Amino acid sequence: MVESTHQPQQTPLCDAHRAAGARLVDFAGFLMPLSYQGIIAEHCAVRESAGLFDVSHMGQLRFRGNGAIAAVDRLVTNNVGGLADGGALYTPICNDHGGVVDDCLVYRLAADDVLVIVNASNVKKDADWFLAHLGPNCEMFDESEQTALVAIQGPRAVEIFARVAPPTIADLPAFNAATVRAADVECLVARTGYTGEDGFEIACSADRATTLWNALREVGGDQLSLAGLGARDTLRLEARLMLYGNDLDDETTPLEAGLGWTVKLKSKGDFIGKQALQAQKKAGLQRKLVCLVMRSRGIARHGHLIQSTDGTTVGRITSGTKSPTLGEAIALGYVDTAQSTPGTRLVVDVRGRAVDAEVVKGPFYQRAS
Repeated sequence: MVESTHQPQQTPLCDAHRAAGARLVDFAGFLMPLSYQGIIAEHCAVRESAGLFDVSHMGQLRFRGNGAIAAVDRLVTNNVGGLADGGALYTPICNDHGGVVDDCLVYRLAADDVLVIVNASNVKKDADWFLAHLGPNCEMFDESEQTALVAIQGPRAVEIFARVAPPTIADLPAFNAATVRAADVECLVARTGYTGEDGFEIACSADRATTLWNALREVGGDQLSLAGLGARDTLRLEARLMLYGNDLDDETTPLEAGLGWTVKLKSKGDFIGKQALQAQKKAGLQRKLVCLVMRSRGIARHGHLIQSTDGTTVGRITSGTKSPTLGEAIALGYVDTAQSTPGTRLVVDVRGRAVDAEVVKGPFYQRAS
């Protein structure tokens, strides 16, 4: 057997994670903290107070030039052209067949400056796709290695971050971004996140990441917990936020995934995948992504088969866990459209054992305000 010589990349905060006693794992080619004190404790801390995440593994692609907005607008399904300066949106990136190349966040920083944050596992794939389809008067720059990204999420996140940033940061609307100095670090701060809670995602120069991280830990004190990838996954699943490679892929369309609200077939011009998505919408969906709650003992996991009550296979689980917030097993999965109505009873094959499940209206968790 030939041993792998692959060495995962390290984020600018890797030494800080080691010092905090993190359990480090190779994720998407990066050495990342899975947890510090335990996934359930970190999950609950984010729901009840605030958590601090290192998400520097995410890709940061910058588009500059007079054609930047038009170029990005053609590359994604949502309406980038409708953003004002400082505005942000979530959007899939589609191929010609309507399949999802990736999902991302787009920030209009200026008329000639657009930032796109993509999934860590897809940085090269996305960059190659963008370059192959880039419009005129626009250049793309991969700033991933020069930039760190952290997220502070939870009901106390805004209050804690305002202790190191201008107090007016609390007034930043959701899905908007602004440049501020926080802990004497120049930051791009966005009111976005991946947990179902309020908070910020904060980008800064890689060489200033530790300063920002330590300052947030100091002012957060007992109100702020370090949180790793494990809690990030359970939090996003409760909020029905999708994970690329599990719930989305090149063979899945945004319409099947319930992301029709991000596909602007009428309110914007041409974009890659538009014709295929128009045709699918007209023909009707054959399958849909649904939320499932297990009604008998067992946890559904990625790849488990979903069956109707008569034993016919009707779909497959894409993500599943036991919800720390709800105390019951939950999952996402694609099923035949006829089986997608809330209240439908199904069965999940969990390693050869039939586990009763019910289709429910998502998300599983939604914050009060």
